[in-house]
Amino acid sequence: MQKKTYQFTAKKVDYYFDADFSYLARLIDKEHTVLVTDENIFQAQAKKFKGWHTIVLKPGEQHKVQATANSVIEQLIARGADRKTVLVGIGGGVITDLTGYVAAVYMRGLRVGFVPTTVLAMVDASIGGKNGIDVGVYKNLVGTIRQPDFLLYDYSFLKSLPETEWINGFAEIIKHSCIKDAPLFRELEKNKLKYYQKDKAALGKLIRRNAVIKSTVVEKDEFEQGERRLLNFGHTLGHAIENMYALSHGQAISIGMVAACSISAQLVKFKDSEKVIKVLAQYGLPVHTDFDRKKAFDILKMDKKREKKEMNYVLLEKIGKGVVKSIPMVQLEKIISNL
Repeated sequence: MQKKTYQFTAKKVDYYFDADFSYLARLIDKEHTVLVTDENIFQAQAKKFKGWHTIVLKPGEQHKVQATANSVIEQLIARGADRKTVLVGIGGGVITDLTGYVAAVYMRGLRVGFVPTTVLAMVDASIGGKNGIDVGVYKNLVGTIRQPDFLLYDYSFLKSLPETEWINGFAEIIKHSCIKDAPLFRELEKNKLKYYQKDKAALGKLIRRNAVIKSTVVEKDEFEQGERRLLNFGHTLGHAIENMYALSHGQAISIGMVAACSISAQLVKFKDSEKVIKVLAQYGLPVHTDFDRKKAFDILKMDKKREKKEMNYVLLEKIGKGVVKSIPMVQLEKIISNL
């Protein structure tokens, strides 16, 4: 096991890489802890949950809504949970988002930790303190930025992960390489998904590398005033179409990255769109889809990155170097309608 600590504004967060789930009992008091997970993980990993107080939710993005948060809160009340209770979200991004959100608002704040169980959650969703819920087609419209106490990485959870979820997670890995790590992009060009699925050491190294990229960015800019915006590469349009077409997060972000490459070519003379498209396709991600441009733009107008009449859009100057460019909404509407 490797422990790494990051200092954010309000607290330190401990990361336990290559750990075993059993270590959780050494981090927190079982009696005053409630685990939150979903039916798929609970059934696939039943032994791990023995002896723990557990709330089991329906799986899927469609359940990342206020009604589910209310249900968790009602179950916490029924259990007599108080300010000393610790919540631990065990799952993918939906579970970590919901658990972090409930922990932030129940009794004005409980301690919270995460055990990410998908590639996406391990490299992205569980890191950085963003927690929230969807409201209709608007992704993460309601939420908080509040750091967990710890993240525990047990790679054995990935054994029961469906192939589609592996692919889903690699969208964020490719994103990190595009905005911050050209050598990582070159490594991804040389390999395929099967390589990381078969080689546990290579997978552990890849997950750590990506967790470090995101954590370092967030450590410098926790509340998204500057550099943290780079992590939204592919997300502006991606989030707009994700709930419109019930796409997985990775599929939507992949399409969003292709669009962002096209916009980058127009506005900052980016020359490597084809390389990005090739790597996305290599890892099983979609690179083209037909979508309702007008409807997508209408949703995009509510994006949190919009400031008055301009959108902070993440573009690529070159592979490994993302930049944030403020694009007038009138211009962006024309660009998107012509994609």
